[in-house]
Amino acid sequence: MSETTATGVNPGKTLGIVGLVLAFVANIVGLIVSIVALRKSKKAGFKNTPAVAGIVISIISIIGAVALIIGLSAGAAALVGQCAEYGPGVHELDNGVTITCS
Repeated sequence: MSETTATGVNPGKTLGIVGLVLAFVANIVGLIVSIVALRKSKKAGFKNTPAVAGIVISIISIIGAVALIIGLSAGAAALVGQCAEYGPGVHELDNGVTITCS
């Protein structure tokens, strides 16, 4: 359906655009707002492309953030493990990397 018909204006259109913008800034909030906008539009019988895009972008960015957190945690765990092995001080590894352990 189109954005406007004889029955009125899409009630979720503006909220869908807000959800799409929030998907880039605050992905979890953008996901929630986009879902609400999509449900409002579907209930009124309208399509809401910005809301769908907001949902997709939010999900992709949430997955990326989780992957980044897991990667950083693994790196920190590896560093803590090396410091436990070498003890406190500055250590030059065989591959030319220097680590500082407190």
